[in-house]
Amino acid sequence: MEYKNIVLQMEDKVAVLTISRPKALNALNSETLKELDLAIDEIANDDKIYAVIITGAGKAFVAGADITEMKDLDVMGGRRFGNLGNKVFRKLETLEKPVIAAVNGFALGGGCELSMACDIRIASVKAKFGQPEVGLGITPGFGGTQRLSRLVGLGMAKELIYTAKIINAEEALRIGLVNKVVALEDLLVEAKALANTIAGQAPIAVSLCKAAINKGMQLDIDSALSYESEIFGECFSTEDQSSGMTAFIEKTEKCFKNK
Repeated sequence: MEYKNIVLQMEDKVAVLTISRPKALNALNSETLKELDLAIDEIANDDKIYAVIITGAGKAFVAGADITEMKDLDVMGGRRFGNLGNKVFRKLETLEKPVIAAVNGFALGGGCELSMACDIRIASVKAKFGQPEVGLGITPGFGGTQRLSRLVGLGMAKELIYTAKIINAEEALRIGLVNKVVALEDLLVEAKALANTIAGQAPIAVSLCKAAINKGMQLDIDSALSYESEIFGECFSTEDQSSGMTAFIEKTEKCFKNK
């Protein structure tokens, strides 16, 4: 499929999705969000892809939602735009395959929200994070008021959102917003190494772990543990479980087939 604002590359078992509107600092307009939606579907339907990396072209990861498009929206238009962003990011968050955000530069507003919809975030030393929407007279609209507090806690999330503060990568690491900070030139190398490590595990098991973690965060502990037991049992219907445990016992090379 041809895209105008994103680049999708398949590298063995890993998909690398690059937001590519560098002149606009990769700002998310409706067209880019719709392309991202289609790309997520393309990745979801490719059984050869076991992990995903999302990054940005040029100086920015994603500098935010497109203010030029938003400026003259009315109430209904604002809701439609917010609903579009939330729908796409939720689809990304619930994608069965693990997603790594390789945050190369500015991740502000919608960019920070995009990174938070990913499973793991690796940042370059040049990355900047923030939810500066209140400085524009609006609220975060693509999940920022919900995911940020789940990642860094209520107090820190409220401080960042209420003040429109922009933080650097080291501060993002300190508060738990990112998993790791690396040199810019090492960012994709690190992200690909992590993605390939994940892709080397049993893909069905990884997918079920993602589902259990995400769903369990919304449940009471007893319901969450019950769900964990269900998916644990489900693993024993797979060829990967049989081959993985056989390889362990017989000390042979494991070979997972996503079955």
